[in-house]
Amino acid sequence: MQSWPRPTSLTNIRSFLGLARYYSRLGCVLMQNDKVIVYASRQLKVHEKNYQTHDLELAVVVFSLKIWRHYIYGVHVDVLTDHKSLQYVFTKKELNLRQMRWLELLKDYDMSILYHPGKANVVVDSLNKLSMG
Repeated sequence: MQSWPRPTSLTNIRSFLGLARYYSRLGCVLMQNDKVIVYASRQLKVHEKNYQTHDLELAVVVFSLKIWRHYIYGVHVDVLTDHKSLQYVFTKKELNLRQMRWLELLKDYDMSILYHPGKANVVVDSLNKLSMG
């Protein structure tokens, strides 16, 4: 980003600021039967800006499970992500303390993490509720 040309028009400035905000946010979508139910997002906290990509991707899952707990607890949920290594989080041998804490939370849910390439996904990092009750 530092080597990009300096934005000169109002449109270019708005585009640049939107892109910069994109990389400092967590965002997720709750879906059922391929229909959007609700969107959620929040800015990264100061300490989260230092997280590695894998931890940020897992943070999105944790964030979405916490805010939509009343919709998805006790129901099978497929988590769709464009971050391929996230699907192996349950079998990873070496975890940091944050990841271990988050895995304890994830174990409370009936969920699967599925990889969907970014180009094949209209909505990436979404929770897709497959069945109710």
